[in-house]
Amino acid sequence: DANRQISEYKFKLSKAEQDITTLEQNIGRLEGQAARYKSAAENAEKVEDELKAEKRKLQRELRAALDKIDEMEMTNNHLMKRLEKMKANRTAFLSQQ
Repeated sequence: DANRQISEYKFKLSKAEQDITTLEQNIGRLEGQAARYKSAAENAEKVEDELKAEKRKLQRELRAALDKIDEMEMTNNHLMKRLEKMKANRTAFLSQQ
């Protein structure tokens, strides 16, 4: 009976050691995965920050371009009004002669 118990305990010990080995392998694999995921997350955050900075830069450039367009439209309108006045003056001058 004692030999049977010893054999049973040896089997349980062997099985427990196998389970420990399997769990240690799983731990190593999961730690590797965690390190890769952490690296990927850090990289994604870096890319996100760069994209945000690029977006801010492009928005500033867009605002500057829109301001320039508004300024040029105002200048164009002013010059068109001056041209119309000059045409009107010319027409009036020619009609007086």
